[in-house]
Amino acid sequence: MTSFKYPIVKILAAIVLLTGMAACGGNSSTVTLLNVSYDPTRELYQEFNREFIAHWKEETGQTINIRMSHGGSGSQSRAVIDGLEADVVTLALAHDITAIQQNAGLIEENWQSRLPENSAPYTSTLAFLVRKGNPLNIQDWDDLIREDVSVITPNPKTSGVARWNYLAMWGYALQRELGDLSKIDNPEYEVEVNDAQAKAKEIVAAIYKNVPVLDSAARGATNTFVQRGIGDVLINWENEILLAGSTLDVDGLEIVIPQTSILAEPTVSVVDRNVDRKGTRDIAQAYLEFLYTDIGQELAAKHFYRPRSEEVARKYEDRFPPIQLFTIEEVAGGWHNANEVHFRDGGIFDQFYQN
Repeated sequence: MTSFKYPIVKILAAIVLLTGMAACGGNSSTVTLLNVSYDPTRELYQEFNREFIAHWKEETGQTINIRMSHGGSGSQSRAVIDGLEADVVTLALAHDITAIQQNAGLIEENWQSRLPENSAPYTSTLAFLVRKGNPLNIQDWDDLIREDVSVITPNPKTSGVARWNYLAMWGYALQRELGDLSKIDNPEYEVEVNDAQAKAKEIVAAIYKNVPVLDSAARGATNTFVQRGIGDVLINWENEILLAGSTLDVDGLEIVIPQTSILAEPTVSVVDRNVDRKGTRDIAQAYLEFLYTDIGQELAAKHFYRPRSEEVARKYEDRFPPIQLFTIEEVAGGWHNANEVHFRDGGIFDQFYQN
């Protein structure tokens, strides 16, 4: 990880004020940004937006308003493609932003190289939520295969975290079978890798056989498990589960952190064509850069995302237990390949799951 100090250049003030006046017909009316995000970021951006609005007012004298749209990451991506006029997108996976770039041409092709850490200002992973006392003794991914365990996870066709959940299962199975994930790219182990992938398909299919309902998004899955009382274990964002930590005793729930999981990297981008048309590029860019400042990183950690800043991360070591993490590149060859192999119509997920 890298420690970031990413100050907003004050010279932008004059530029933005002129841009804002032009966009508002020559007056200094409030400028509005729309952040199209995924479900579990609600609490983070409620506080982050207040901080950025105050920061921008102090830096430039300009008043801004920030509107939010939340939903399943894949659904949000499609909404922007279909015309939802986002200034910025802060989605669960890079693929959903790339889809906007490829299918609507609203974002520049080099979007992921425009901000540090491949435009992923914070990370997360996956955790389990179980009933109080963990009566079924659920400890790791293998336990989700058991016939007596009912699993709650969202639909990978619509939810970003659901794809992370699926790939965490897949990666765990591959690692269990291969021992060393580096074998996947080594032709010397082709037969062993093919056998491991066949076994991984069986394991993931067995877990989904235990899923009674697929909600469209992460927050919906949490509500199904916590409020409706369905299922024995919920797989969800670590940050989403830790967010509920203060009420777990009241709700009769507790957290289980698996020993290994996947490194989840939510990504962000300015929506180029929209901000250029609306005259909001400089504010939108500054808004995303603010995520990398000490304030932004502290807020990410406060809301249970793992900060990129090493300095901030050290302050929150007790909050985030150590976990062995593998990457999507290691287990699926990146998002493009993962979607082609697993999540496209007729892909591996469709081959074993019937809606």
